Amino acid sequence: MSAEAADPGAPLRRRSRPRIDLRRLGRVALRGPVSRDRLPDAISHVAEAHRAHHPDADLTILRRAYVLAESSHRGQMRKSGEPYITHPLAVTLILAELGAETTTLTASLLHDTVEDTEVTLDQVKEQFGDEVCYLVDGVTKLEKVDYGAAAEPETFRKMLVATGNDVRVMSIKLADRLHNMRTLGVMRPEKQARIAKVTRDVLIPLAERLGVQALKTELEDLVFAILHPEEYEETRALIAAATGPDDPLETIADNVTHTLRDAGISTEVLIRPRHFVSVHRVRRKRGELRGTDFGRLLVLVGEDADCYAVLGELHTCFTPVISEFKDFIAAPKFNLYQSLHTAVVGPEGAVAEVLIRTHRMHKVAEAGVVALGNPYAQDPAAPPQTEPSDERADPTRPGWLSRLLDWQESATDPDTFWTTLRDDLAQDREITVFRTDGGTLGLPAGASCVDAAYAQYGDLAHTAIGARVNGRLATLSTVLSDGDTVQPLLAQDTASGPSPDWLDHARTPAARIAITGWFSDHPDEAKPDPETADATGPGTRGEPAAATEREAPVRSRSGPRPTGVVVDDPNAQVRLAGCCTPVPPDELTGFVVRGGAVTVHRRECPAVAAMQEIGRAPVVARWEDGEGRESDAGCRVTLVAESFGRPRLLADLTEAIATADAAIVSATVEPPSEQRVRHTYTLRLPDAAGLPGLMRAMRDVAGVYDVSRAQHPAPTG
Repeated sequence: MSAEAADPGAPLRRRSRPRIDLRRLGRVALRGPVSRDRLPDAISHVAEAHRAHHPDADLTILRRAYVLAESSHRGQMRKSGEPYITHPLAVTLILAELGAETTTLTASLLHDTVEDTEVTLDQVKEQFGDEVCYLVDGVTKLEKVDYGAAAEPETFRKMLVATGNDVRVMSIKLADRLHNMRTLGVMRPEKQARIAKVTRDVLIPLAERLGVQALKTELEDLVFAILHPEEYEETRALIAAATGPDDPLETIADNVTHTLRDAGISTEVLIRPRHFVSVHRVRRKRGELRGTDFGRLLVLVGEDADCYAVLGELHTCFTPVISEFKDFIAAPKFNLYQSLHTAVVGPEGAVAEVLIRTHRMHKVAEAGVVALGNPYAQDPAAPPQTEPSDERADPTRPGWLSRLLDWQESATDPDTFWTTLRDDLAQDREITVFRTDGGTLGLPAGASCVDAAYAQYGDLAHTAIGARVNGRLATLSTVLSDGDTVQPLLAQDTASGPSPDWLDHARTPAARIAITGWFSDHPDEAKPDPETADATGPGTRGEPAAATEREAPVRSRSGPRPTGVVVDDPNAQVRLAGCCTPVPPDELTGFVVRGGAVTVHRRECPAVAAMQEIGRAPVVARWEDGEGRESDAGCRVTLVAESFGRPRLLADLTEAIATADAAIVSATVEPPSEQRVRHTYTLRLPDAAGLPGLMRAMRDVAGVYDVSRAQHPAPTG
């Protein structure tokens, strides 16, 4: 490898821009005013980098921003000893090299003026306009004197909310953090570690999600050096040892170049060194590093179709490693990234990873949202807007950011917000699932039907009882895959609430905050009672049967609900146990549970013996008037149908239930075992007298050999 590989900031094997001498910049910045028609020497590097991406850019506003920033910060010094103006200059240069447009660079020059000088937002707005003022305000920290320990999380909340309206706010923050990390060596070790951890947990994931790989990779290496100095030094030594004239990637790159030239495809083949963290990850994955593991080949072409032409030639003329192929052009990552990834075997069995992309894709891969320019610029080809809009639609606002902005409103406590933000950002992959109405839901990888329910229905998802995934009944714990179609099923009983077990399956902050909030409002429901724990039945904790039967116990937020059952205490709330769903004329036994409510079971229910074993005293319960008269709402019952598997069995059973005037509250079909299938239904009947007829109708369905009332295992302990 060449010496460039040891420089984690060098994105390509070409001569990179020399690191700016901050002390020299500081001296230039302090030379005093310049003529109005000349650009200050101190920002000549910024102007050069900006013009490389935007040749026609008007630099007048940059000159005015620099003059205000320099005069405002004059006399202030950084801890490293340079004049403070060198910091906004360096931050602006980072963004200019990434291709940021003039408005972003203007705000970057001014990003610390309101926070650290006497300049006000009104002055910024008056001199530079609303957009620059919004960006400066978005990155301005909240005062510790006002917010105390909550200043940092609340500052990030403020920044993220501002980013929701304009992603350029976060672009400036990321560049600001990168320069601060570059100069962090003057800080105390404990402060270096604290800043590095926040960078690792929050800023690096945000850079990844916004697609700004150039900033993300350097931030990763800087954090790696601070938090893992020994491993960093080991990795640096490995890279240095691999540097030399006999680079196997050079040989493969030459072969690839000649192959593509002979095929008539115009390309640029470059060797892209891996940064330190990337080398460290490869080493942990493979153990011993190969000579080609220190970099990858980057093939740049002009058009999208050329990417696939290059892929075809490489797979024809070289031996491909098929397991390494990924198509991020047809299916871009959620952070805008597009590229073809493959690996080929070169001379002497050397394996080289290859990235294939257009020049435009490469610009976006490096700079992400920064490369997209002003998201609000009027398209000359688009018709002019006839009516002004108070809200600006940001085409760069991704789904994960919208979800983050939604859940942060519910996380009013700074500690909750800060912890949840870190957990949310740690989920670095996203899937898209489809709703039955044609819409889509963006969810983190590993999300379950619980997450889909809350993403689609909000707090109404508290009444979820199951879901259909790709047309099949599924439990709420079912993990969704990219491209699945999901339909959460809600109970008609709006008084029901979530199960504590849902927290085990929720991956999105929105779902977890909503579930936790419900249990905060209903503390008596936070833990399952022994008499209802058995209602979950076999399988995953709180799930397969829970998705069908846990909804049966009546939960009321506004007083007792009629059940047709009488107990000794006329003021007690009475509910029917979901484990055995008693109906007239079943003999009853009740038990007092938390909050003074009485849960009523059938006497032969296994839960009765279990409750008595743990010392719960039974409560006398009987049907109202002693005649088994049920409430106007009818009665519920859980039935289990045992059958042999055959086509249309579920449809025929459902038709038999509907013919008996019973409503299906929920249903579960267990996987077939030895050609036998077990169906569990929770049903609502208008009259308990119709139960025997319903069970006969279900038994008459071809293939069904038994229908019985549900009897769940007794709880343990």
